[in-house]
Amino acid sequence: MLAMSDLLVRKNVTSLYEQIASHLREEALSGIFDPSGKLPSEAELMARFDVSRVTVRLALKKLEDERVVERKQGKGTYVAGRQVRHALDALRSFHDSLLMQGLQPTMQLLAKDLIPVPKELSVRFGRRVTHCTFMQRLHLVDGEPIAVGGSYLPQAVADLPWEEAEMLPNYTILRKLDGQGVARADVAVRAQLADRQMAKLLQIKTGSAVLVMTRISCFANGDCCDYSTFYIRPERYEFVASCTFNTVR
Repeated sequence: MLAMSDLLVRKNVTSLYEQIASHLREEALSGIFDPSGKLPSEAELMARFDVSRVTVRLALKKLEDERVVERKQGKGTYVAGRQVRHALDALRSFHDSLLMQGLQPTMQLLAKDLIPVPKELSVRFGRRVTHCTFMQRLHLVDGEPIAVGGSYLPQAVADLPWEEAEMLPNYTILRKLDGQGVARADVAVRAQLADRQMAKLLQIKTGSAVLVMTRISCFANGDCCDYSTFYIRPERYEFVASCTFNTVR
């Protein structure tokens, strides 16, 4: 089997970097790279094609100019437009939706506080519920922020150790509370502009458009157990749903 470097015609009129760009373009469009769409590092490409760093950078610059890839300072090169798909017709946590696609998401816990139930949520949680746990987490894929989630959860969640709260998705935590977990959820998606604080967390410009997903989850008895709002970078994220046609009679 030929090594990749042997596939390059080194005395061809077509320059080496254009040949490398051609190989990478074909691979990018065929989905050969890992689920996040991240290309190998410059050092890995140098070894793979047996060329200099300058040649690799010229190849990547050509693909960037063609909008096949996008290069992110300090993070690497990604297939342009490679998006995470979130199915709305299945009940699973935000974190699990990323795991289902073969990604390696991580969460960074920003806050976990026991607070009085906000007035606007008192009807959701019931008048007898006076306190809840507020958690805010940063969701990352390949170390890159993709969403910030803020969740109002049952009071008992406040007793969860910080390490577990950072590692476990909401639905896993809720399943530990009642042994059954979430039975249903209502989801709404809209768009808004990121304020300064949100833009800083997501590493985007203030005023950039973000997707906002609100999710209200309930136990089987109808009690609200999770009121979450996620602020999501839209360039690598899309919501999908599978629907059937019902004839109106």
